[in-house]
Amino acid sequence: MTIKRTIEDGVETFEAQIDGETIQWDRGLTYARHLQTEQLLTSQVPVSDKPDEMLFIIMHQTMELWLKLVLHEVTVVGDAIRADRLHKAEKSLDRVATILRHMIHSWEVLATLSPHDFLTFRGFLRKASGFQSHQYRELEFRLGLKRADLITVHNDDAQKREVLEAALKAPSLYDEILRLLARHGFAIPASVLDRDFSKPYAANDAVEDAWLEIYTHVDDHWPLYSLGEKVTALEYYFQEWRFKHMKTVSRVIGHKPGTGGSSGVSYLVKALDLRFFPELWAMRTRMTAPREGGNYADGCPV
Repeated sequence: MTIKRTIEDGVETFEAQIDGETIQWDRGLTYARHLQTEQLLTSQVPVSDKPDEMLFIIMHQTMELWLKLVLHEVTVVGDAIRADRLHKAEKSLDRVATILRHMIHSWEVLATLSPHDFLTFRGFLRKASGFQSHQYRELEFRLGLKRADLITVHNDDAQKREVLEAALKAPSLYDEILRLLARHGFAIPASVLDRDFSKPYAANDAVEDAWLEIYTHVDDHWPLYSLGEKVTALEYYFQEWRFKHMKTVSRVIGHKPGTGGSSGVSYLVKALDLRFFPELWAMRTRMTAPREGGNYADGCPV
C-alpha cells in the first residue's frame, strides 16, 4: 500500500487508497483526540468481578452523557426565550424531546439484567445510588422542581454543591417562560415574577388563566401556544422516562430499598406526581369544545 505524505498548514498529513476509497488523516486532530475515546473507554471500572456489572456501569454512564446534553440544550432554550427567539428555543426543545425518547427506550437494555444478575454485584455497590446524580438534580432544578434539601447528599463536593445552589437560586425554565408571557401582555402577578426562585413554585390561577387564553385563541397567540406544546412534550417524555425507570427497578429488585437508602420503587412512584409546568396541565381540564352541528334529535345528520 502506498501512503502519500504531505504537509498542510504545518501538520503532517497522509493519504492512502483503502477499500476503494481515498482516506486521509493527519497528526493533528484525530477521531480519538476529538472524542477522547481513550479516556471514555477506560472509564468503566467495575468494583466486582461479576460480568453483568459492565452493563450496569455503561447504562448509567450513557444516561449521564445524555443528561449533560439535555442540560446544555436547556441552557440554549433559556437564552433563546430571554432574547425572544422562540424559533431557536423550539428547535432545542424538539431535540430534548428526542433525547428523552431515546433515554426512555434505553431502560429496556438495563431490563435485560435479571434479579439474579443484579444481586451478583449489588452488594459491592454499598451506598452508591442514582440518588446521588448531581446532573439529574441540576436538571430538576433548572426545569422548575426546587427542593433545597436534596443538595445535602453533595455536601462533600464543594464544586457540585456550588453548581446545584446556583441552579436552585436561578430562575427556572418555567420562570423564564412566565416572564415571556408577561412581556407579551399577560397579567402574570408580580408575586410569580419576582419570587424567591429557590423555593418550590406554587401553581397560580392567573397563570392558568393566561395559558387558557393562549390555548383557547390559538391563532391569536400561535408562537406562545407552540412553545407551550413543546415544553408540555418535554415534561410528558420526562415523566415517561421516570415511569420506565420505576418499572425497570421494579422488574430488577422488586420493592427492596434502594442502595442509597430510599424506599426504591415507592420513592420513584412518588416522583410521578411532580410537575414542572403545573398550569399547562391543569388548564386542559377547563378547555371546552364549541357546540357545533345540527339538531341531532331530528335524526342522524348523515
